[in-house]
Amino acid sequence: MTRIHQQALNFDTRGRGLTEISDQVAGVARAAGIGTGLCHVFLRHTSASVCITENAAPAVRTDLECWMAGAVPDGDPRFAHDEEGPDDMPAHVRNLLGGHELTIPVRDGRLALGTWQGIYLWEHRRRGHRRELIVTIQGQ
Repeated sequence: MTRIHQQALNFDTRGRGLTEISDQVAGVARAAGIGTGLCHVFLRHTSASVCITENAAPAVRTDLECWMAGAVPDGDPRFAHDEEGPDDMPAHVRNLLGGHELTIPVRDGRLALGTWQGIYLWEHRRRGHRRELIVTIQGQ
C-alpha cells in the first residue's frame, strides 16, 4: 500500500547564497516511515531556488554564486520589473535557472543522495527572507 507523508519546512535566509538543508529534508523522509519511494521538495517562492550540488567543497557554492551574478546581474537595464529593488527581477530569472523543485529517491528509508551531494536552498535576494518548502514523501 502506498503511503504519503507531507511536511512544511521553513528557513530564514541571511540573504544571497546557498544554505544546506539536507538534514532537515532527510528528517522528513525518516519521519515518513517509508522504505522505498520518492521525496519531492517544492519551494513556494519565485526569488529563491532549491538545488542539489556539491556539499564538501565550499568553493563550489562560491563559484556558483559568482557565475549566477555574472549571468544575471542586479540592475540589468533590460528588466522593467524592479518594484523591490535592482535585485528583484534578477532573482526571478535566477529562480528559473536554479529551479523550484526536486525529486530524490528514498531507499531503505533514507534519501538516496550521492556521496558528495547536498540539498540547498539558494537565496537570490540580497536581504534575508523567510522561505517555505513543502516536502512530500510517497512510497511503501
